[in-house]
Amino acid sequence: MIVEMKTGASRPEVDAVVEKAKSLGLDVQLNLGTDKTVVALLGSNTGQLPTDIFEVLPGVESVTRIMKPYKLASRTFKKADSVVDAGGVKIGGQRIVVMAGPCAVESEAQLMEVAEKVKAAGALILRGGAYKPRSSPFSFQGMKMAGVELLQNARERFGLPVITEVVDTADVSPIAKYADILQIGSRNMQNFSLLTKIGKTGRPVVLKRGFSCTVTEWLTAADYLLAEGNEQVILCERGIRTFEDSARFSLDISSIPVIKKFSHLPIIVDPSHAAGHFSLVPAMARAAIAAGADGLLIEVHPNPKVALVDGAQSLTPSDFARLVEELKPVAKAVGRFI
Repeated sequence: MIVEMKTGASRPEVDAVVEKAKSLGLDVQLNLGTDKTVVALLGSNTGQLPTDIFEVLPGVESVTRIMKPYKLASRTFKKADSVVDAGGVKIGGQRIVVMAGPCAVESEAQLMEVAEKVKAAGALILRGGAYKPRSSPFSFQGMKMAGVELLQNARERFGLPVITEVVDTADVSPIAKYADILQIGSRNMQNFSLLTKIGKTGRPVVLKRGFSCTVTEWLTAADYLLAEGNEQVILCERGIRTFEDSARFSLDISSIPVIKKFSHLPIIVDPSHAAGHFSLVPAMARAAIAAGADGLLIEVHPNPKVALVDGAQSLTPSDFARLVEELKPVAKAVGRFI
């Protein structure tokens, strides 16, 4: 249930709504806008409560029931687009943000070479996997904290904010000390204990869509982060599993305008994981920008042929630089820029 306060409603009037909600056993989340305040009432029994309990309170303009399971991620709770600030880079605004780097941090030399070249090509954020959850226990699992520290070194050297994945609740605090953005991978989209702990950090978060999850399930998972008071949430479409096997996953381009319609959260796209092969990445990236994505997450490796993880879907630095130039006219065509 969403309670929209009148423009200029006083703080005591807002507090009265909050106190009433808590007296009914409801949790409360406030969206303090410039002109008005919106109060989200959270609880399993909101569907049974009459709306006039809150409509009669001073300062209340309207009360709306939310039929979808997600609340805080919805447009009803917040009409304006959210913009996330990650290390000084704003995601969700007019500029399309390109994040690029290796799927896995393999060595200092590899990471520094990629960081230098993707920055020169126009990337604003450096991506790099330090903890790599893999389908097989015999595959390379990443350099772990040593990799996180290398990302920190690259950030200091090249001035690029960094994004890296967190896979375990025990690693949240140490990684949050170094990373500008914490990534929650597809496999962990519904790891609610991990979502809750990351939400408490207040750090910007990229929440990847589970490869077998609906948009509604995805936005409901985002509510776990938002419910902890963390408003720095970015969604990432990375393809879903369908009957089609010509690409690694089926990139759900339709999810971008759907998210824009129903949610205020920014959305980026990972064409690399959806494609599974470098030759498909440019077309998917162009399509994502045309559909309204706020950014891209692209894998780049100095020599994909010897990459320890996902070499087939990684671009070379020169291919990445070429792609960024190809994306500029697409961005301009939809009224944005890179």
